[in-house]
Amino acid sequence: MPFGNLFRRPWSSTARLDDKTVLITGANTGIGKETALDLAKRGARIIMACRDMEKAEGALKEVIEGSGSQNVVIKKLDLSDTKSIREFAETINKEETKLNILINNAGVMVCPHGKTADGFEMQIGVNHMGHFLLTHLLIDLIIRSTPARIINVSSMAHSWGTINLDDINSEKGYDKKKAYSQSKLANILFTRSLAKKLQGTGVTAYSLHPGVVQTDLWRHLNAPQAAIMKMISPFTKTSVQGAQTTIYCAVAPELETESGGYYSDCAQANCSSSASDDDTAQKLWELSCQMLSLSWD
Repeated sequence: MPFGNLFRRPWSSTARLDDKTVLITGANTGIGKETALDLAKRGARIIMACRDMEKAEGALKEVIEGSGSQNVVIKKLDLSDTKSIREFAETINKEETKLNILINNAGVMVCPHGKTADGFEMQIGVNHMGHFLLTHLLIDLIIRSTPARIINVSSMAHSWGTINLDDINSEKGYDKKKAYSQSKLANILFTRSLAKKLQGTGVTAYSLHPGVVQTDLWRHLNAPQAAIMKMISPFTKTSVQGAQTTIYCAVAPELETESGGYYSDCAQANCSSSASDDDTAQKLWELSCQMLSLSWD
């Protein structure tokens, strides 16, 4: 966290989202759930896209009770399976008349080596490819709903990452931290390309670092890593605090004319030089389309 941000007043806004529809992936836990709760209080229709429907039922109850809004639904979405993503998007396109805010929040972090249903390395597959495909499938609906926003939850871990275009699936050797950093860097590069391609449509795109947040994502840490996290936990954020930058990107009126930026602590922040590389961003876009067998110009 930049030290200047330590002394800034916490951001807050009374902005309403009445008549707006918001879709949040990974909304059954952590910052996704807190984001759903906050935006439901602002009057938005909330679609919570979750992999685990049992957990989703509990989260749905919490969001409805906490916000006082009945306009909240849960839908099954497994970002590690393109078939699930396509079925989910088909349902949304059929049932929803608009989609004003898409929040690509779900993610896996430093997990043991695994593959998605389509054979992608799990972290690049869920964190990047899954959201890339989902956004592609919903983009026409989003464009019809302008002004609209697309928010990709990244991480400061992006700054330790490189995009390995020749071995995006880490087949030549798997390092879970490198694979995670690569996927988070991909989130920012995707946002940059998206902002360029959507210029003039009324759809804006943002990426962000939520802060070091105490969430379920820590479950794959080994004993020494878990011990370090315990030591620094007084300086980490709760899920409520961690959700603030996502909420800021979703509702702040001053961001209406901004697109493609990276945010942290409810303010624009600097990302790594690799994350500002438009050439890599374009190559990643082309590779993603190729791997997902789609054309998206």
